[in-house]
Amino acid sequence: MKIIELEVVNSTHIYLRELIRNNGYEEPLAVLTSHQTHGIGSRGNSWTGMKGNLFFSFVLNKEDLPKDLPLQSASIYFSYILKIILKQKKSKLWLKWPNDFYIKDKKIGGTITTTSGELMYCGIGLNLNAVSEDFEYLDIKIDKKEVLKLYFEKLKEKILWKQIFSEYKIEFQNSKKFQATVKNKKVSLNKAILNIDGSIDINGEKVYSLR
Repeated sequence: MKIIELEVVNSTHIYLRELIRNNGYEEPLAVLTSHQTHGIGSRGNSWTGMKGNLFFSFVLNKEDLPKDLPLQSASIYFSYILKIILKQKKSKLWLKWPNDFYIKDKKIGGTITTTSGELMYCGIGLNLNAVSEDFEYLDIKIDKKEVLKLYFEKLKEKILWKQIFSEYKIEFQNSKKFQATVKNKKVSLNKAILNIDGSIDINGEKVYSLR
C-alpha cells in the first residue's frame, strides 16, 4: 500500500477520491494526515478533525478483498481489522455497530466506506487526544505510521469475513446498550439481531452498515 502523508487536508476521503478521479487507479493507495479540517462522518455529517488525531483513507480494488466479504458490511470489516491491531497493543477499544469506535461508553472515532465501480474507498478517523466532553480518545499511545503499516499488512492477509464475524458477533452484545441511526431516526439496539452478513434485524426491518 503506497501512503501519501499530508500535513493538513480538508478530508483524506475527498482528497483521495479526487486524486483517483483525476489520475486513475493503478494500485492500492492511502492518504494519511494528523489534521483534517472538514472530515466526513456518517450520513454526510462532519467529523471534528482536531490536529494530532489519526485520519486516513485508502482505496483498493474489490478483487483485493476476501471473497466471502459482504460488501455492504465492509465498514465492519475494515473497522474490526484496526481493532485487532490496537487490541494487540493493549487498547480496550471496541466497535459499536455499524462503524463507530468506542472506549467504554463514549465514541472516539468511526469509519466510512463507499464504492465506485470496482473500487472500494474507506476512511477512518480516530481521536488520539481529547476533543470535547462528548467524546473519548484512544486509551494507549501509538505510533501512527507503525499502526498503519501493521493495519495494511493485516488487510493483505485477506482474513475471511467468516473469521471476523465470529469474533464481532460476540462484541456486538456491547452495542445493545446504545442506539443507532436508522432512516434519520435514533433507534435502540437493545432487541437488534445481528445477521451473518453484518446487517441487523430491527423493528421488523433489515438494516445494512454500508456508509
